Amino acid sequence: MSHVRVGPRAVMRSVAFLAAGALALPALAGCTSEDPAGKPLAEQDVAAAARARIADGGTLRWAVDSVPETLNAFQSDADATTTTVAQAVLPSLYRTDERGRPVRNPDYLESAEVVETEPKQVVVYKLNQQAVWSDGREIGAADFAAQWRALSGKDTAYWTARNAGYDRIEKIERGANDLEVRVTFDRPYADWKSLFTPLYPKDVTGTPDAFNDGARRELEVTAGPFTVKKVDTKADEVVLTGNPRWWGEPAKLDKIVLRAVPREDRVAELVAGELDLAEIDPDTAEQVAVAAGPRDAGTGTPLMGPDGTPAAGSGGSGLPGPQGRSAAEALRSWAVANGSDEEAAEEEILAREKRRKAEAKAERRRKALSGFEVRKSLEPAYTQLALNGADGPLADERVRRAVARALDREKLAEAVLKPLGLPAEPVGSHLALSGQPVYADGSGALGDQDAKEARALLADAGWVPGGPVKKTEDGEKAAGAEKSADEKDEKDEKKSDGGDDGTYIVGEDDKATDDKNTDEKDADAADGKDGDESGDSDQETGEKHSSGKNTAQGGAPGAYAPKGTAAPAGAAAAPVAKDGKALTLSFVVPSGPGSQALRTVADRISDMLEKIGIGTEITKVPDESYFKDHVASGEYDLALYSWPASAFPATDARPIYAKPVPAADGSLNVAQNYTRVGTDQVDQLFDQAMGTLDQDKARDLLRKADSRIWAAAGSIPLYQRPQLVAARENLANAGAFGFETPVYEDMGYLKKGARGAEARPSPSK
Repeated sequence: MSHVRVGPRAVMRSVAFLAAGALALPALAGCTSEDPAGKPLAEQDVAAAARARIADGGTLRWAVDSVPETLNAFQSDADATTTTVAQAVLPSLYRTDERGRPVRNPDYLESAEVVETEPKQVVVYKLNQQAVWSDGREIGAADFAAQWRALSGKDTAYWTARNAGYDRIEKIERGANDLEVRVTFDRPYADWKSLFTPLYPKDVTGTPDAFNDGARRELEVTAGPFTVKKVDTKADEVVLTGNPRWWGEPAKLDKIVLRAVPREDRVAELVAGELDLAEIDPDTAEQVAVAAGPRDAGTGTPLMGPDGTPAAGSGGSGLPGPQGRSAAEALRSWAVANGSDEEAAEEEILAREKRRKAEAKAERRRKALSGFEVRKSLEPAYTQLALNGADGPLADERVRRAVARALDREKLAEAVLKPLGLPAEPVGSHLALSGQPVYADGSGALGDQDAKEARALLADAGWVPGGPVKKTEDGEKAAGAEKSADEKDEKDEKKSDGGDDGTYIVGEDDKATDDKNTDEKDADAADGKDGDESGDSDQETGEKHSSGKNTAQGGAPGAYAPKGTAAPAGAAAAPVAKDGKALTLSFVVPSGPGSQALRTVADRISDMLEKIGIGTEITKVPDESYFKDHVASGEYDLALYSWPASAFPATDARPIYAKPVPAADGSLNVAQNYTRVGTDQVDQLFDQAMGTLDQDKARDLLRKADSRIWAAAGSIPLYQRPQLVAARENLANAGAFGFETPVYEDMGYLKKGARGAEARPSPSK
C-alpha cells in the first residue's frame, strides 16, 4: 500500500515551462436523470457502538506516521497528525459525514446561514452558548476576527500556507449578542462553510509571533473533548487527555497517545502489545486476519476443517501433524531421533528443538495478534498517474492522451483493491469521489482504453513505429532518468520470473493465466512460448533479448508469419520513434516497504504502454526524497501519488489544477499543480464555481472543470486508496473512518460482556 500522498493545504513552488491549448468536450454524464454522484463505494468500518455500551476510562495507543513539527494546521509543515490533534482539541464548526459532505457540528454551532447576498454576502454564526475555551473564556467574535486577520494574506508577517476564502472577507463583527458572529464578504464565496475549521483561540492567531511560533509544540488553550498534555519528541508521542471544561458528551477515554511508529515496525509493536490502533499494510493485515480467524469458543484452539486440518482463516497450520508437517514426516522424525545412528539422532533432536522453539514463537505471535481485527474501508483519497507536461514528449497533449488511452484503469484498480476484498472501481473524477455531491464520471472527455486510438494519437504527434533511432552517447538515455546496470539486471531477473515485479498478491495464485488475456496467450502460442514463460530468455539458445520476445533459431520476431501479418492483439508493439529518438519515459516510484502497491501498479502501467510502443524506465528512489526531489521539482515524466478528496473542491482543488503562472523572479509558480498542465478555461470554471451561492450551479461548473482536466490528460485518476486498520477487538468507534470525521469523545473500550454494536446517530446537519 502506498503512503505517498499530499494534502491540498500544502503550497510548494517549482520552475517549469508549460504550453496548453483549448479542449473540446463531450456532453456531461450528469445530463441523465440518475444522480451521477452515486454512493460511497465502501462504508466506514469502526465497530460503531452506542456510548452506553462503552466503559469509562482507558488509554488508546494510536500509531501515527510522525510527531508533528507544528500544531498549527495553517502552516506549511503541518501534517496528518496535526489534523488529528486539531480535530480532537479544537473547534470544528463543520465535520464531514459518511458521504463526504460538510455538516454542522452542534457542539459549537447552533446555526449558520447566509442572511444577505446583496449588496454583499453576509453569514451569521450562532454559537453554542456552552462553548468555552479551556481557560474559561467564551468562544466569540474576537477569535473569528483574529483568525481572519492572520489568514487573509494582508499581513505578510504571518507565515501561513494558505488564505483561500479568508482573503474574500471584508469584515467580522459581533452580532446581536456575544453568541453571534457576523461575517461580511467583499466577494461571494461558495465554500464559506470551509472557514474557521479548525478555529484557534485569539491567543494563537492574535499576533505574528504567537501564530508563527506559539503553537508549534504546545497548545495551552483548547476547546475540544481532549486537550494537549504534551508533545514528547524524545518518546515520539503526543499525549491527549480529557478536557475538564468540555461541555459536550464527556470523552470515554482518559487518554489518547499518538505514537510515531514506522509502518514496517507496526506489526512488531502490535505483537508486543504496545499499540491498540494502527493503519497497516496488506501483509500485516493478512497476519492479523489469520490470527483472528474462527476458533473454538471454549478452548480458543483453531477450528478444524473436514480433513482434520485447521479451518481456513483459523490461524493454524495448513498441514496436519506437529508443527505443520505431515504424519509421515512426523513419524520419520521420531524414528530418526530414536534410532541407532547416534549422530543422525542428535542432529534430528536439535532440529526438533529448533522447530519447537519456532512453533512456540509463532504461537505467541498468533496469540498476541488474535486480540486484534482488521477494519477496512476506502480512504477519502485517490491515487493518480501524473504526466509531467512541462517539457519533453509529454508537453504534447497528443502524447499525454495516448498514454491515458493505453491504460486499463479497471485492471489497475483490481490489482490493488480486489485482493483486499474492497470494491475495485476506477475513480471517474479529479474533484470528488463516489458519493460526494460533485462526483460524476468525467472520463468520457478523454475516452476509454483504446490501443488503436492511442497509436493514432502518437502517429499524429510524429511518433511512428519502426522509425530510425540514432545511437546515443555512452551513458545517455533517449529519454528519462539514468539507470545502473544492476537495476537493469534486477528488472530482467524479475521479468523472467513471470513478467511482473515478483510481488505476490493474495488471490492471484494463478498469475501465469490471470495476468494475460486470451489474445496475449494466443500471441505467446504464435511465438512458440509456453503459457508460463515470460519470454525474456530464449528456451533453446538461452540468449537474453531486450524485446522480451522469442527469437529462437536466429530469426526475428514475426519472421515466421507472412509479411504484413498484423501482430496479435495485446502483444507489445514496435517501439515508436521521432527524429531518430525512441519514445521512452522516466517513471519514478518510491522504494520504501509501504509503497509496494505503487511499484506493482507502475510495472503494469509500463506493460500497457509497451503495447503501444512507448518505453518506460522505472527508477526507484527513497521515500523521503520521492516527493520533494522528484514530483514537486518536476524531475519525472510519470509518477504515482495521491490526493485527498475535499468537501470543498472549488477551494481546495483549484491550486492543484490551476494553470502555472510566471512569478516575479521569472520562475514559474505551479502552486500544487505538479504536472504543470493547466488551461485558462479550467481556471475560469473554478473561479465561477467559487463565486456562486447556487449549489447546483457550482456543482455543474465543477463537473465541467473536471471534464476539461480529463481532456488535458495531465493526471489520470486510478483508484480510491485502501484503508486497512488493525484495532483491538473491544475498541469501539475507531478504525477505518472513510469519509466521516472521527468523533473522539465516543471512542473507547466495550464494557465487559458487551456484544454487538448499535450505530451512533449521524452528525447533525
